[in-house]
Amino acid sequence: MKQPRAWQRMLSGRRLDLLDPTPMDIEIEDIAHGLAFVARWNGQTRGDWPYSVAEHSLLVEEIFSRCNPGIAARWQLAALLHDAPEYVIGDMISPVKAAVGPGYGALDERLTAAVHLRFGLPITLPVPIKKAIKAADKVSAWLEAVQIAGFSENEADRFFGKPDALILRGLEIRLRPPAVVRADYVSRHSELLAACTVQPPTRDGGV
Repeated sequence: MKQPRAWQRMLSGRRLDLLDPTPMDIEIEDIAHGLAFVARWNGQTRGDWPYSVAEHSLLVEEIFSRCNPGIAARWQLAALLHDAPEYVIGDMISPVKAAVGPGYGALDERLTAAVHLRFGLPITLPVPIKKAIKAADKVSAWLEAVQIAGFSENEADRFFGKPDALILRGLEIRLRPPAVVRADYVSRHSELLAACTVQPPTRDGGV
């Protein structure tokens, strides 16, 4: 019996095996392009442009860096790339992930490992870093919920926790054309990658 195709051709020309991804087949341009066209909240947001995973990732990295001043650039990079696998597996809302079962999570983990290896990050992030990125992710989700997804602040508080007002100061959800967001994502990635080369990790991992 012929095995079903498990790879996808990227615009870069790479063929990414979704079941066995390798770092050699990961390109930031493919990630940025895919994420810029994947909508958060299943597209159920206000405005003329969908709120993309790429835009969300830029905001999460900004929040993470704001909450952790002086943090090593490699962990800022990890925050930017925290949803990178969604450039090929999409952004399923939590109820759908639960219905699909562990298969989605397994795909996510394999792709995350390949992405991390490609850009010099550990396959498994240190627990404090992972928790800090998750905290920033929740702040971003709260902002998105209240500003563009139709949630009241009380509803958002129940689902995502109430963020510190100081963290929220000056933050605003932006809806922009995918091409603009894609370019900003690639640019920020380049900045952080360059910073990583001049800021080697310390013995404690650079935390």
